[in-house]
Amino acid sequence: MLPKSALIWQLCVVYFLAMFAIVARAESPYRFFTWNVTYGDIYPLGVRQQGILINGQFPGPDILSVTNDNLIINVHNSLPEPFLISWNGVQQRRNSYEDGVYGTTCPIPPGKNFTYILQVKDQIGSYFYFPSVGFQKAAGGFGGIRILSRPLIPVPFPEPAGDFTVLIGDWYKANHNKLKAVLDRGHRLPSPDGILINGHGSNGTSFTVEQGKTYRFRISNVGLQHSLNFRIQGHKMKLVEVEGTHTIQTTYSSLDVHVGQSYSVLVTMDQPPQDFYVAVSTRFTNKVLTSAGTLHYSNSARPVSGTVPGGPTTQIDWSLNQARSIRTNLTASGPRPNPQGSYHYGLINISRTIKLESSAGQVNGKQRYAVNSVSFIPADTPLKLADYFKIGGVFRVGSIPDQPTGGNIYLDTSVMGADFRGFIEIVFQNHENIVQSWHIDGYNFWVVGMNGGVWTPASRNEYNLRDAVSRCTTQVYPKSWTAIYVALDNVGMWNVRSEFWARQYLGQQFYLRVYSPVESIRDEYPIPKNALLCGRAKGKHTRSL
Repeated sequence: MLPKSALIWQLCVVYFLAMFAIVARAESPYRFFTWNVTYGDIYPLGVRQQGILINGQFPGPDILSVTNDNLIINVHNSLPEPFLISWNGVQQRRNSYEDGVYGTTCPIPPGKNFTYILQVKDQIGSYFYFPSVGFQKAAGGFGGIRILSRPLIPVPFPEPAGDFTVLIGDWYKANHNKLKAVLDRGHRLPSPDGILINGHGSNGTSFTVEQGKTYRFRISNVGLQHSLNFRIQGHKMKLVEVEGTHTIQTTYSSLDVHVGQSYSVLVTMDQPPQDFYVAVSTRFTNKVLTSAGTLHYSNSARPVSGTVPGGPTTQIDWSLNQARSIRTNLTASGPRPNPQGSYHYGLINISRTIKLESSAGQVNGKQRYAVNSVSFIPADTPLKLADYFKIGGVFRVGSIPDQPTGGNIYLDTSVMGADFRGFIEIVFQNHENIVQSWHIDGYNFWVVGMNGGVWTPASRNEYNLRDAVSRCTTQVYPKSWTAIYVALDNVGMWNVRSEFWARQYLGQQFYLRVYSPVESIRDEYPIPKNALLCGRAKGKHTRSL
């Protein structure tokens, strides 16, 4: 419980920030959130663990919003260590200062607070938030984000009877600081211990529904490394949205959800009145981990029984074909009334091709992971702050090449420069035997192609240049490539990372500095007045109040 004086101060700060923001963007509604982040006992796999709670909840509370809403989120860090939240998929238009990763934002010190001022500008869809410092993601602190369409914007399906957030992910019984210590000593982590559904292991989660009605399930893989397969016993799932894009409404019996990805499906309760398994299991692993919840019909005549229905296990082609079947609904509206297909990405000339090749190896006797041979090491100052205050010696633009070098892994604070309003092609090349998952903050991109082998310019003949899905996280299959198109319309410092969290922590990430020489508030908002300043930015000044 916060002291009364702190609550009063908090309300004053939030009020002031809201008034400032209303003057700046009076046309958009505001939603206010106050979060207290603490440690607490949780029992997700049947043993007591120290979890990260938000307002006493694990997982944290959902964020409910509508396109263009301004979200004022006052986060009090009651942990004994720094804390930071990132917003997976929220694009932070013109405002990478609020992105919540260490390259852009100073962590909130213990006992302090920070108020995020976000706008979900021109976005709809299903996303999630998570703690980005160290290995805190392995302790909880994550939750769902829903961005609904504005009332007058048509949605390509009837309003469902209910809307469920489904957070799935692999989980360790070990404390997150112990896991981090293993990585710091230069070792790999063991396999996770189990799978969680909304913070619970098997038989801990239930979804109550009414027979004959249709419900929306927003499924996000908030885990640390494993791709997961999601299915509901006896029911078909109609895919309707992927990370802000309305899709062609294809029906699936099960769905692969790779780390960091989010999907929305509609499920009609068309079975006899009883309970059914909601099953989640690992993909592409030697040992299959499975967890099950319950779909409970309100007029159920009997509980679930028998074995949990199995799903696909190691079949790559099955997953690849499913991924290729996920396409954009060109006639549906997105966050704006115009159809999603009105932007003809396939007709735009590519201004640059970037090829990103991942690798694993040893540096100074310790395990590291790299992109184009560079293993990222954090600087002593957030890169965005160093950029704004023009602090030298923190990072160097061009410290990571845009093509593989084939050289040995080395350490650097890797930042790649890119021009505002460029239209680029990025190829993720995977020479390893695992499924990788890659995310780019600040952007959605078109997944134009994926296939086995090594990408060559001739691979462009396989591209989908008409209705490729637009999303923010994509998978790359073993010994394969995935190609994406990105319109660089969002100035800022943006994290490009592996969603395999141990790999991200040990260097498989970098920052893309999308730069406009005009340095106009038309292209990028000024630094927030309440920005936390740390490292070499400490003692600097943001803007006068």
